[in-house]
Amino acid sequence: MLIKSHCVFPAPNIIETARFYEQKMGFEAVHFLEANEPHICLYRDTTEIILTRTNGQKVIPNRDLYGYGYDGYFITKDQEELQEEFVRSNVRIVRSLNHTDYLNKEFVVEDIDGRWLAFGMKGHGK
Repeated sequence: MLIKSHCVFPAPNIIETARFYEQKMGFEAVHFLEANEPHICLYRDTTEIILTRTNGQKVIPNRDLYGYGYDGYFITKDQEELQEEFVRSNVRIVRSLNHTDYLNKEFVVEDIDGRWLAFGMKGHGK
């Protein structure tokens, strides 16, 4: 049975990306740069993101590759409070908290590499 999942985000500069997540989004970074496959783990609450290197390639978000779509979706309680925290930290909000046509309550931010990340909860729509 599945228990949990983690996002794996390739990044052109994993140290710079980790710094953004720490300073702007409240994550804690643990560096594994000397591992056979260098990476950084980002932790916040019960969430983990793993950053890997792109070998200099630019991140291409799903919306650019496929015409729409988020690059990560985080199930989140207290979306209002989290959105306000991100606003205070100057994280770019691309979609403010709202109810979607598929009955989610969510908001969307853009990270330093151009990924769109949604923070929401399923089934809490209109």
